[in-house]
Amino acid sequence: MSQSIKVPQLVAHRGYAARYPENTLLALEEALRRGAPFVEFDVQLCADGTPVLCHDASLERTTGEKIDLREVPFSSIEHIQASEPSRFGNRFAGMDIRIPTLVLALDLMKRWPKARALVEIKTESLDRFGVEFVVKAVLKEAAAVSKQCVMISYDEVALASARALGAEGIGWVLTRWSEATRTQAEALSPDVLICNYRKIPSAKTPLWPGPWQWCFYEVTDPNLALVLFERGAALIETMDIGVMREDPRFQEGKSGDAR
Repeated sequence: MSQSIKVPQLVAHRGYAARYPENTLLALEEALRRGAPFVEFDVQLCADGTPVLCHDASLERTTGEKIDLREVPFSSIEHIQASEPSRFGNRFAGMDIRIPTLVLALDLMKRWPKARALVEIKTESLDRFGVEFVVKAVLKEAAAVSKQCVMISYDEVALASARALGAEGIGWVLTRWSEATRTQAEALSPDVLICNYRKIPSAKTPLWPGPWQWCFYEVTDPNLALVLFERGAALIETMDIGVMREDPRFQEGKSGDAR
């Protein structure tokens, strides 16, 4: 990490998800407009192999429709509105907010060439379709903007496969903090280690050193972000990129600025 960096880089978790429907083009664009140097989004596969942005395999939470997207082709869900009515009510009624394909999300990234995307390959799709099929499908769609993408997952096998197939970067999402996990991390040697900040031990315990950068989520307090930075976090993942970016300490170096 450069000594000139005084604050961690911010990662917009599922886009600007505190204010806009998560994993939508609207949420991603609003995060990038606010200068997010990184965005994070989740990828599942439809039955026809189309990678789309969705955290859950079920569409019920984000669309109100009781559909498992892994069981249907993209053509059967492409017109469904993903405005999260259970969370936002009618706030986005009348707006065309659909489940985006990975292709559309990465086309958006081209407008912000300095920004990078943490592309999470979800375990539900890996379990359903198999590691090789899913990883190849995602990497194929990401090929045109591969240098802007870091493939992340909870699944170590998927990450090893992504690296073998030419992924520019990989990031492992930890389920726990333990010596066994540390050993696995050292063997995998990812570019990023991602962990819920509540799972790390007290400040007296140092973060594991390695070739990776540490990324902690879910942080919405700028002061906490700086505390974690002092402990060694290079990246801070937040659903409220707006609040974080409003803090004067996070207004330098808008790596996500377009062109």
